[in-house]
Amino acid sequence: MNICRGIRGAITVENNSREEILDSTQELLLKIIEENQIKKETLAAVWFTTTVDLNAEFPAVAARELGWDDVALLCGHEMDVPGSLDMCIRVLILVNTEKSNDELKHVYLKKAEHLKEKKK
Repeated sequence: MNICRGIRGAITVENNSREEILDSTQELLLKIIEENQIKKETLAAVWFTTTVDLNAEFPAVAARELGWDDVALLCGHEMDVPGSLDMCIRVLILVNTEKSNDELKHVYLKKAEHLKEKKK
């Protein structure tokens, strides 16, 4: 039985440029797809956030360029918490899957790698 589950990911960029936002977002999405063996038809929705210092392009454009034309996409800004990671694109992918939560692989790249560390 398929259940809708969430897969998280994040990546940082060096510059607030359209090209870098799109390239990095695609890199992140492709890695999540690879790690979790996701098929496009199982995608339910994708929610992107960026830190407030990134506004040169919507990360969802990168998903559209991958052919995700019939997937619900949404962009927004992450909360601007003092001391948090700058220049970061985050994603929550909702996917219909038979996998359990503990079988899913969340992906954090570049300076966002430390976000996957569990807080104690």
